Amino acid sequence: MPVFLKNCSLPRRTFLQGLGVGLSLPMLDAMRPAVLSAAERKQATEVPRRMLGICNNLGLLPDKFFPQEDGSDYTLSPYLETLQRHREHFTVLSGVWHPDVDGGHPADICFLTAAPHPGSGGFRNTISLDQFISERVGHRTRFPSMTLGVNVKQGQRSLSWTGAGVLIPCQENPRQVYEQLFLQGSEADVRAQVRRLSLGQSVMDAVADQTRSLQRGLGPKDRQRVDQYLTGVRELEQRLAAAQQWEHVPKPKPQQDAPLNPEDPKDYMDKVRLMYDMARLALETDSTRAVTLLLDSVNSPAIDVDGVHITDGYHNLSHHGKNESKLKQLEAIDQWHMRLLDGLFADMRAIQEEQDTLLDRTMVVYGSNLGNANTHVTTNLPVLFAGGGFRHGQHLAFDRDNNYPLPNLFVSMLQRMGLPVDRFATSTGTLRGLQPA
Repeated sequence: MPVFLKNCSLPRRTFLQGLGVGLSLPMLDAMRPAVLSAAERKQATEVPRRMLGICNNLGLLPDKFFPQEDGSDYTLSPYLETLQRHREHFTVLSGVWHPDVDGGHPADICFLTAAPHPGSGGFRNTISLDQFISERVGHRTRFPSMTLGVNVKQGQRSLSWTGAGVLIPCQENPRQVYEQLFLQGSEADVRAQVRRLSLGQSVMDAVADQTRSLQRGLGPKDRQRVDQYLTGVRELEQRLAAAQQWEHVPKPKPQQDAPLNPEDPKDYMDKVRLMYDMARLALETDSTRAVTLLLDSVNSPAIDVDGVHITDGYHNLSHHGKNESKLKQLEAIDQWHMRLLDGLFADMRAIQEEQDTLLDRTMVVYGSNLGNANTHVTTNLPVLFAGGGFRHGQHLAFDRDNNYPLPNLFVSMLQRMGLPVDRFATSTGTLRGLQPA
């Protein structure tokens, strides 16, 4: 019922009632953004750029990963020999860190945010790289972003964080990811979803009508606040309408069968391989352009690795104390990580997109929040950066005592996405030595 004011103050209770539904707007704001029309798709000529961020939160044995020489003529390290056929498609980084990101294991949630001091009391995370991208180009795809994980401690660990510092939960079920990507649902399912969206839109309309009635008699500052609110409502209405459109857009046809879900956390490597497949499929079908994958090794048991008997939990092995048996097991685990990464790169290079490959158009960041899990240090992080239309085949070696900011890489990535950005988190510019192809 409209409320009319005349020379009187606005009761706080009435105002809150008028905006009551508005308190739930953050939930609705997460809905899928606008669909490009057929004409807009036809007119779009820009090369689609994508990103895949992968963090193994127990890292890699440093002496087996880092090359000894820098530049383009470096000798491949034992781990990088596994990736030899992709040498010209990736860059190795050493001597990098996130400034003031400390705290050991808690630093994994800052791998793509670079928010300082994650282990401190009162810590609040900041927006992650993928969500920064999603906010700006997510409207071009069915899913603005995808957040994946393996053996993740749900509710506590994720690579994806909103601008308000809210964790985005990881999807750990590869079959459910597959179904989201490819299964359309029955006509009845689609109609039901559209009805739910229409109901949400009608609620937004009602809120807008009620709020307009409150503007009479308000002062200039209050009217400005309400105008800002109504602008947000209108944007949400557009998003709701766009979500309805997506429900009628056919999903892509799958090029492979639905995966079987490994149920045992010990099947860690199988889970990693399947999630690599799901990430590749999401990017290949242009269902999204921003994917993150957290490999929660800290939360993994004594995992199964072909050819080597693993005697202890992954985390306990990382605290090897230079024990030869533990180091041998860790090296076997790390080498499997490299083999799976080799397979991911090969699959992405095999997918042709006009004159490019999927890897040419996808920036892949693989690394860790720990430079050495044995000592919990968060400096000299092991990082591989592949694809995305850059000149690779080099080892960019920065000062291992006075580390170089890794967020500079994120700025280079954002600019490659076509975004007018010169800073992200604690960056000081773009990554020195990295050039577009």
